[in-house]
Amino acid sequence: QVELVESGGGLVQPGGSLRLSCAASGSIYSVNGMGWYRQAPGKQRELVAVVSLVDGGTTNYADSVKGRFTISRVNGKNTVSLQMNSLKPEDTAVYYCNAVVITLAAAMGLMREKDFWGQGTQVTVSS
Repeated sequence: QVELVESGGGLVQPGGSLRLSCAASGSIYSVNGMGWYRQAPGKQRELVAVVSLVDGGTTNYADSVKGRFTISRVNGKNTVSLQMNSLKPEDTAVYYCNAVVITLAAAMGLMREKDFWGQGTQVTVSS
């Protein structure tokens, strides 16, 4: 139905930067929000940053990344990027893109939102 394609992970030294991108495509009526979550080994998946695509671009960040990471929508499309600066070893994790979507099928009924997830991209911060 809906596919999320992620790109931009990799290995970077502490203090470095990376940029992640995620594009949503498929049977989409509307994408109401997109964001990034991460999961480190032995830990639960946690929110990193999210942005609303329907109310003027409201954003929300985890306290641990505020001031270092910036999430933004790209050119009005169903694509978001996550600019990560001043990376720390504790940022090492698999980063997953999330989209809150009303599918074309849902738009013909109750307009219910559904969560979709990308396959994940590894970010490793190490010297």
